Amino acid sequence: MKKSLAVFSLFIAQIIYSQNYSQYVNPFIGTGGHGHTFPGAIVPFGMVQLSPDTRIDGSWDGCSGYHYSDSVIYGFSHTHLNGTGVSDYGDIMLMPTMGNASLNSKEYSSKFSHKNEKASAGFYSVKLDKNNIDVRLTTTKRVGYHEYTFNNSGKANIILDLNHRDKLLEGEVKIIDDKTVEVFRRSEAWATNQYIYARIEFSKPMKISKKEVNGKQEDRLFTGTKLALAFSSDVKKGEKISVKVAISPTGYEGTEKNMLAEGKSGDFESIKKQAETEWNKELSKIEVKSDDKDKLSVFYTALYHVFTQPNINMDVDGKYRGRDNKLYSAQGFNYYSVFSLWDTFRAAHPLMTLIDRKRTADFINTFIKQYEQGGKLPVWELASNETECMIGYHAVSVIADAMAKGIKGFDYEKAFEASKNSAMQDIFGLNAYKHNTYISMDDESESVSRTVEYAYDDWCIAQMAKILGKKEDYQYFMKRSQSWKNLYNPINGFMQPRKNGNWYEPFDPREVNNNYTEGNSWHYSYSVQQDIPGLIVAHGGKEKFEQFIDAIFTAPDQTTGREQADITGLMGQYAQGNEPSHHIAYLYNYVEKPEKTDAKIKYILDNFYKNSPDGLIGNEDCGQMSAWYILSSMGIYSVTPGLPEWQTTTPYFDEVKIHLEDGTTKVITKNTGRTELQKLGFENIKPAKDFKYTQLTAAPVIASDRIFDFSAKVQITPLNQGEKVYYMTMDETDANVRKTFIPYKGPFTISRTTQVHAYSERNGEKSSVTMANFSRRPNYWDIAVHSKVNPQYTANGKLALIDGINGEINWRKGEWQGYQGQNFEAVIDLKSPQQITRLSSTYLQDSKAWILMPKKVEYYASMNGKNFILLKSIDNTLDAKDEKVQIKDFGTEILQTEARYIKVKAYYYGKLPEWHQGAGGEAYIFIDEISVK
Repeated sequence: MKKSLAVFSLFIAQIIYSQNYSQYVNPFIGTGGHGHTFPGAIVPFGMVQLSPDTRIDGSWDGCSGYHYSDSVIYGFSHTHLNGTGVSDYGDIMLMPTMGNASLNSKEYSSKFSHKNEKASAGFYSVKLDKNNIDVRLTTTKRVGYHEYTFNNSGKANIILDLNHRDKLLEGEVKIIDDKTVEVFRRSEAWATNQYIYARIEFSKPMKISKKEVNGKQEDRLFTGTKLALAFSSDVKKGEKISVKVAISPTGYEGTEKNMLAEGKSGDFESIKKQAETEWNKELSKIEVKSDDKDKLSVFYTALYHVFTQPNINMDVDGKYRGRDNKLYSAQGFNYYSVFSLWDTFRAAHPLMTLIDRKRTADFINTFIKQYEQGGKLPVWELASNETECMIGYHAVSVIADAMAKGIKGFDYEKAFEASKNSAMQDIFGLNAYKHNTYISMDDESESVSRTVEYAYDDWCIAQMAKILGKKEDYQYFMKRSQSWKNLYNPINGFMQPRKNGNWYEPFDPREVNNNYTEGNSWHYSYSVQQDIPGLIVAHGGKEKFEQFIDAIFTAPDQTTGREQADITGLMGQYAQGNEPSHHIAYLYNYVEKPEKTDAKIKYILDNFYKNSPDGLIGNEDCGQMSAWYILSSMGIYSVTPGLPEWQTTTPYFDEVKIHLEDGTTKVITKNTGRTELQKLGFENIKPAKDFKYTQLTAAPVIASDRIFDFSAKVQITPLNQGEKVYYMTMDETDANVRKTFIPYKGPFTISRTTQVHAYSERNGEKSSVTMANFSRRPNYWDIAVHSKVNPQYTANGKLALIDGINGEINWRKGEWQGYQGQNFEAVIDLKSPQQITRLSSTYLQDSKAWILMPKKVEYYASMNGKNFILLKSIDNTLDAKDEKVQIKDFGTEILQTEARYIKVKAYYYGKLPEWHQGAGGEAYIFIDEISVK
């Protein structure tokens, strides 16, 4: 009976896989606008992504190497990124040309027309207008197949340029014979130390006709950091040259094995058909019915984008390059790369737990190996490099979600160990977070986003601990998961940054600034996925929380503060084009207003996803934008990965069939009710024994003037009514004397530089200690600034320039003043004539962030504030190309001079030069302390 059932299941599977779902895939979706996708030939989760490159400048809309608005192709490379916000990849670039070979990208590039361009699942073709060459591309997981048809007779060239796109650190080309070449490329871009090896096989003998090499040239061996070769042969009109390229992260032996396994065929059409078959197998996991062909294209292209990555990153024999750059062999699992976890934990990975549980286990086994070999779980891993891009440690969300849904195939204990390790680091504000139960602006940039996302991740770790019966760990991380309460301002209902013990003002929830990650307070004030009921209580109940959800959709649809290209698809302040908003429409379900969820979700599905190049409203972000569409169109969404449940909405399609790995099928129609939907896609797991945990008491706020003249009033306020507050003070005369906390009874006055400590207490449970520093001014000077400060970088006003408090190397904490596209000029009034012997002013350089040292700094003196004489001019000596973030004091001794007024003038760098990623933009001057002695 079991055998018959297995045969029947196999028969059904074959019928499903034979259906042509790949016909609906449109790889051009997202290649325009800000989607950052690419149209080239790929197979599901393949190592090779063989695609044309129309951008080599590292521009934001060229992150994938291609943009639909372009009309020039530079070549066809074998690695690409799908929808990221940072540029990288473009390895092993080949470009066919004719005539005299050139190794100059402007000369070997070619115009093309979209009329002569086609793309489908596993296939890409284009006509290169310059030399009338037809290019066709297809691929296996590890081998790219090229077919070039030269429509004119003459000399055909295939250019191999290792300096294509990112910086070449080390290059090597070995000529094996006249049809075989081996290539090694080590490069630096977003991932700073990338290794890739390639084996290139031509279908006919090719000779080197031109080379550019700045290193060794020994008997068919070329090395260097400048390395390009032209391989040439005479061709007849209409002649084809085929090229196969096997790639490997481990070495030449890996490329040879990969070629033997996947590159034997000389039949381009059979490989193309094989790629289509692989796509149909994956796409058939979800069958959708609709009379609207555009909707089908949007859906199946979305699924295609989800299956584009993570990418298999091991050879056919299981060998891979670990995070420590050593070589390992994967035992019993497949090793992957490209984990955009800040994005994908929200929908892409929950979708995979539904339709690809085995691959989910492989991802987690990869995480564990990266922890063992690299010291911690991946944050944003790329090509065996940790980029440390974005925030949080969201690998723990993927792990907790898998454990909650009963996915096996990985070591739960080791996964928990790795997760706990990530949470106990002392990096990126975690040290302050652990000790103070929140991050302030004084501790780390993006403090609000880090706090709320760490809190969610800690909840995930707590769920693992509960499953494993680890009571103390559960209690510890559940308490940490409530840290959001320290940044929830009960007066306005927003997650607001804190600085020096107080709420940071001025506060505008629409302002995009360095307190949030790619967003503003509107986006992050709903980011308590782990405790929606607690957030509702904090707002005062379901009715008031419903009003707060309404408010984000009805707020003005313009942000303030810094320009942030990621914030797109605005409905009020809701931004479908970026991930922090993705769960918010579903929150109406928690206040018993599902009809509002339904209306918002339908609007987004109808308006922000189209079957066109600009059909994605924001960066695809490695499948997250598309995964949201897939889940929402099916009527489900995982608001809280780590809970084995789905929030629901009205299904979008006439019928959806989800084929699960256990052989069962779930059918959804537009008439499927919410109760039935809630049972979809996860095992009914018996909940682990619950443990009690301590409720967190929020830390009080301390308010006063940070800089005061003679005295200041200090006020301490608990964040929740009824809590007792205790405090102690230490002033500059007794800073080393230990004080005791006393009950706070009301505002008090200080007259010296003072440090204030305070905590709240509720039912015997103490909060963390809030600390604030208040400084009596070291002088009574005044300062007039004649330049316009950027409102993002005010450092609390002009007196910050002469308050005796120096800005730190992490300028995002807000202690520096920033001036863009202008010289800085200020006049200090010393109030009375002074004898002056030394002058200084301090500046910061962060070249990548457009902040450069001034060209020169001039100091002037005056007795009347009108007539100034030049005392000293100091030229900058720091190279603008130096990307190290550093501080420089433009200080100078002068002959004793009597003056009442000192003028400081700093000349800004000017427009950013061609070599800079922001070429043409205006540089900033960042200045903090001006000193006069």
